[in-house]
Amino acid sequence: MKPRIAVRAVLVHEDRLLLVNAWADPRHTLWCAPGGGVEPGSSLPDNLRREVMEETGLTVTVGPPCLVNEFHNPKDGFHQVEVFFRCTLVAGTLSDSWEDPDRIVTKRRFFAREELAGLHFKPSSLPDIAWARGFGYDPLELIAF
Repeated sequence: MKPRIAVRAVLVHEDRLLLVNAWADPRHTLWCAPGGGVEPGSSLPDNLRREVMEETGLTVTVGPPCLVNEFHNPKDGFHQVEVFFRCTLVAGTLSDSWEDPDRIVTKRRFFAREELAGLHFKPSSLPDIAWARGFGYDPLELIAF
């Protein structure tokens, strides 16, 4: 199966990292950075601004890339390459009444770094990247439910 390209936002605001639920099914507790699949003909930053708005209602500026992550699901062959960008909040506040048009994201929240210790999230290097200024690469990892 051909890899899918996705973009994700690393947004730390007031020393808290923005995460969203990864699946619409509430039985899955996995969290991830907001973002999603790239639409052809649109730049990676344009795709990311759109995805963040759809999933959270927030307006962001997109800065430099900070992480490349790839994962796959050996059960169905799904393979995704994600480019994470540092983002800055421009406008908006999180609201429980916000609805993702794709109805995947139902939870969105800013987490302090210490709260991530007890949270199921991917990729595992996300906290180190979020609170650092370097660039990272996570080689292929399995999707874990």
